Amino acid sequence: MLEFGIDGLLLLLAAGFFAGFVDAIAGGGGLITVPALMIAGVPPVQALATNKIQGMFGSGTAAYSYSKSGLVDLKTQLGPAALAFVASLLGALAVSILPTDWIRLILPVLLIGIAMFFAFRKDPGDMDRTARMKPVLFTLTAVPFVAFYDGILGPGAGSFYMIAFVALGGYGILKATAHTKLLNFASNVGGLAGFLLVANPLWAIGLSMGLMQILGARLGAKMAMAKGARLIRPLLVVTSVALAAKLLWDVL
Repeated sequence: MLEFGIDGLLLLLAAGFFAGFVDAIAGGGGLITVPALMIAGVPPVQALATNKIQGMFGSGTAAYSYSKSGLVDLKTQLGPAALAFVASLLGALAVSILPTDWIRLILPVLLIGIAMFFAFRKDPGDMDRTARMKPVLFTLTAVPFVAFYDGILGPGAGSFYMIAFVALGGYGILKATAHTKLLNFASNVGGLAGFLLVANPLWAIGLSMGLMQILGARLGAKMAMAKGARLIRPLLVVTSVALAAKLLWDVL
């Protein structure tokens, strides 16, 4: 049974709060929490499973906040959310047939890639553009693809949902962020359902981080609606690079 010192617990609680804050604004909260769990000594698959517990709180809180503000109609997203649930569940089940060492190797690469994207991309702004893909096709392709990834690995899934809404759906960045949250919540729930069959999540840690996620997500959603998503980009870049460096150091 894993035991955590005070430093480890404080690290995980702080990671939960910051992840909820970041995820509500720009997505990518898992880029903070999964590496933090692994740095604290949690095995890779168990870290992914535990991450789903705390991730539900942050994405669910953000989805409610955006819906309450009128930025997204949750009823129109129920179909895509159901598809995201199923695809993520299948992704989580697929973890059981894959070796776990690849997670330690691919996660730093993913962290650096996401950091570079946010560091060098042009801000798409808050204005909607012409969609490159019809809503039905978007739901049947982009949604299950990202959700399956969310189940099998997870970190950065919120960012990938947002990128898909902007690049393919023609959404402005704030609208894309708002629509991302329910799908992210659904794929977190689906991923957890799958992991319950193949792994043993740390419930106490996951729930404690989840409470911090709620606080961070509420603050992040308010700031995103007030100032847009540009605020979080430098923090996400610096955090991703720092965590990638720590994971690479541990591997080497």
